[in-house]
Amino acid sequence: MAHLTKEAEDRIVELLLAEGLAEVNLVTSLKQQLEAEGKPVLAELIARKIISDDMVARATAAIISVPYVELKNITLDQDTLALIPGDASSRVLAVPLGEKDGLLNVALVDVTNVQATDYLSNLVNRPIRVWMSSERGIREVLEQYHGDFSGVNEAVKETDEENAEQQQSNVKTIVQDSPISKALTTILSYAAKTKASDIHIEPLENSLIIRCRVDGVLRKIMELPKTVAPALVSRIKILSNLKIDEHRVPQDGQFTVSVDGQEIDLRIAISPVTWGEQVVIRLLDKSGTSMEIEKMGMSGRALRDVLDGISKPNGMILTSGPTGSGKSTTLYALIQKIKSEQINIVTMEDPVEYKMDGINQIQVNVDAGLTFAAGLRSILRQDPDVVMVGEIRDSETAGLAVQAALTGHLVFSTLHTNSAAGILPRLLDMGIEPFLLASTLNVVIGQRLVRRITEKREMYKSSDIETTSINEIVGDLLPKDKESVDAVSKDLGYPGLPVKNDDHYMLARGMNSKETPGGYTGRAGLYETIIVDEDIQKMIISHATANEIMRLAKTKGTVTMRQDGILKVLSGITSLEEVNRVASDLS
Repeated sequence: MAHLTKEAEDRIVELLLAEGLAEVNLVTSLKQQLEAEGKPVLAELIARKIISDDMVARATAAIISVPYVELKNITLDQDTLALIPGDASSRVLAVPLGEKDGLLNVALVDVTNVQATDYLSNLVNRPIRVWMSSERGIREVLEQYHGDFSGVNEAVKETDEENAEQQQSNVKTIVQDSPISKALTTILSYAAKTKASDIHIEPLENSLIIRCRVDGVLRKIMELPKTVAPALVSRIKILSNLKIDEHRVPQDGQFTVSVDGQEIDLRIAISPVTWGEQVVIRLLDKSGTSMEIEKMGMSGRALRDVLDGISKPNGMILTSGPTGSGKSTTLYALIQKIKSEQINIVTMEDPVEYKMDGINQIQVNVDAGLTFAAGLRSILRQDPDVVMVGEIRDSETAGLAVQAALTGHLVFSTLHTNSAAGILPRLLDMGIEPFLLASTLNVVIGQRLVRRITEKREMYKSSDIETTSINEIVGDLLPKDKESVDAVSKDLGYPGLPVKNDDHYMLARGMNSKETPGGYTGRAGLYETIIVDEDIQKMIISHATANEIMRLAKTKGTVTMRQDGILKVLSGITSLEEVNRVASDLS
């Protein structure tokens, strides 16, 4: 904040009150109290969140006749940021806005600091024009220096049209000696810091697009000239021990990188496409994933059903959902719950995504004949108590998993179905006898992932359409009066649920920023569970459909994924848009 005289501070307070941006009586009484105590008025009002630094910055700019620029939620390109080194910008809380008419436009928190402006002018060796912005806005832009792609830009300059043919003919030498290695490291580092799960490198006719998937949503982070594609893809192939001269068939590989001292495993998938080769890199960072089922979003009835299922000495616990819905992470969290020195836990995975101490993990290797089925046969000769099969893909694996459960083992696995109830007819389609299935299944789980609303949020009243939708989906679950709120909230696992209301509900909306695009950060699971009791067993034996099984399960207290999503909306965990995005096809 700028250094201001008492008269200037008084004028700012008067301006904020005149604009109706603060409550008059509260500010007046506090101002008198603070002045009597000899405390700075504006700083204290900001600290007590009665006014914001954005409001003060705007008012200050108006009073001292300096132009104001709003920097919140603004992304500056790296060329502009490079006009002032990042360390200098951080030191004086100033960021470059660009050049015009021979002047460098610079936004500062304290525009009255003549020493800072002189320092910056001498540093860039040109006159500057100062703009005022809030400290919050300046700091948001300063964070963008961490996404510095200077290594990539350097590689682009080195890789021009004139030497493209030479690079393609002698790729291996060039990728080892050129900045392309640093460019790849920069992209991987950026993806790791933004907690991306995947990197997509996609060739177009005249360019190369780099996209990252963060919290389940792909975002374009940069566009490069097409000329860097051969060297970049070849560098990835070399690190993954793939054939650099093979461009006609898909190749899969893996390697490990270290970012900020943390080892991150990378899975590589390269495929030929129309304009070259597409590369998809999956980042597997155990440190960024919670292995506690409660923190992943499972609560209430679903959590009780699952804990009951894994407490039994034998049987099957199966989880289902589309690719990328967190099935494997759920299994790891459940394994973590029961892990002890007294039991032998063996897993068969493709690939081993997270390495866990105290568990014997086996990597599928189809080329060597180690399939899920072959590995499962071997596991059953290793005296296991608990078996985890990464995925049931075929009838042979399904049959072996059922046999393992029948012979006294606790078996965990996943299937690709749309719902928990869909697991049952899917296994019947694989040729499993209904009576075997009915006697081995403990609990089945369906799940999806939704983005979490960031802590910086605002509340709003639901619209008529939103209110009607909420009442239709969870109206029967919500407390009917205030007296039942605590009991119902405890049963469902969401503290402080609202009483059913035909008028409106208070919902949360995240504040959009560069760090939290769309107002979201992180993800939570939507879950539905079905305990396979005697009634469900009878339906399995009679070859009931998934819808029939789910209807019966709902009468027994099962909360569907869509209902779980709406409860998370009412609890401020996610938004209606997110639930509709991932669970619009569910009842």
